[in-house]
Amino acid sequence: MMARAHPRLAMRPFLPADAPLLAEIFRASIEGLTGDDYSEAQREAWVSAANDEEAFGARLAKCLTLLGTIDGSPVGFASLAGNERLDMLYVHPAAVGQGVGTMLIDALEKLAAARGARRLRAEVSDSAQDFFKRRGFVAQQRNTVPLGDEWLANTTMEKQIAAKERVP
Repeated sequence: MMARAHPRLAMRPFLPADAPLLAEIFRASIEGLTGDDYSEAQREAWVSAANDEEAFGARLAKCLTLLGTIDGSPVGFASLAGNERLDMLYVHPAAVGQGVGTMLIDALEKLAAARGARRLRAEVSDSAQDFFKRRGFVAQQRNTVPLGDEWLANTTMEKQIAAKERVP
């Protein structure tokens, strides 16, 4: 077997059995990528959203959730709630910069447009704002979100997209 110089990126839909692994990716992403913008207590409160893996999986199942894989292994996920709201986008720190997040956002943008959406909205952490700006999202408003005993700041960002004609 020969080693590949470039990893193979792919996507697949969320399955209920994926919930524990996606909870781990969620935790690793928060712990590994947000330390410059959020305190340890804030990160702990944020990570606790995945403590109940059954509830975490149910949240993902209510949305259109896609997994990004590298060479077949899940390394990130993103979910679209309704037609216009990006609910979650998390990539494992070891896979950041390899195109997984971009691939997931591009796919959800196309699916949202096919569903008739004219915009995408996301509540974006301070740590992810630059990524979203590069993808064409524009800041709309600052938010303060309570999580347990902590408050986390984020920004509502929006991107205008071209809705596709829906076929009856």
